[in-house]
Amino acid sequence: MKVISFSDGAARGNPGHAGIGGIVLDRDLNTLVTVSEYVGERTNNVSEYLAFIVTLERAMELNPSHLDLRLDSELLVRQLKGVYKVKNQGLAPLYKRSIELLSKCNEYELSHVPREDNREADRLANEAIDGFLEGELSIYTVAGMEEQTSFFNDK
Repeated sequence: MKVISFSDGAARGNPGHAGIGGIVLDRDLNTLVTVSEYVGERTNNVSEYLAFIVTLERAMELNPSHLDLRLDSELLVRQLKGVYKVKNQGLAPLYKRSIELLSKCNEYELSHVPREDNREADRLANEAIDGFLEGELSIYTVAGMEEQTSFFNDK
């Protein structure tokens, strides 16, 4: 089974209130999984990585034969493809986790998409921030990353 995923992180301020959003679709563009979580005060780059990690983990639970991963963060795509080095120590653990997850995928394609093609993931990320600010959501913690406090801010 081939799945398509879109992920996006949002931060209101840099750092500021942050949310992650993601959507996993089947080949016929039916929604299989959505992600919408508030992740605390983070920078935009950290929230982008967190959105990618959580959405990828959820997509992998479906045991797809091929993953088509789409992000609107050119920085993330270039770092994950090895075009850019990860110089910021705050992003290094997130990069490492992302690469570990990708190494477990059967087949995947990673691509940068324009923001307008990633509206649903962006909406889900912002919905999470709104939910927290309205008192409806708590802070989501990414499994396995709790002890690493340095990744929370990349400045």
